[in-house]
Amino acid sequence: MPMRWIAALLLPLLAVPAALADTDQDQDRARAAVEQGRALPLRTILDRAAERFPGQLLEAELEEEHGRLVYEIKLLMDGGRVVKLHYDARTGDLLAVKERGAEKDRRP
Repeated sequence: MPMRWIAALLLPLLAVPAALADTDQDQDRARAAVEQGRALPLRTILDRAAERFPGQLLEAELEEEHGRLVYEIKLLMDGGRVVKLHYDARTGDLLAVKERGAEKDRRP
């Protein structure tokens, strides 16, 4: 088997532990933010999102944007539309709604 094939097969396997470590760190940061009162629990945000945007959860992330914590929620809606929601993590307020393929992003 050529060496480049072996490298191509092994490279993804070497990247997995690093990706898992990043996930663990992200979870630790999110847990700390909730415990410190800087963010609502993800379940609270997901419940709020489901009330207005019934769809299948694709991804949920806690990010820092412009000095504040923001939950970014991606949902798969009927018809294959993908909707990205931004919630203020501390207050739970909906900040923005972005739809893939939509002409304009909407504000709540």
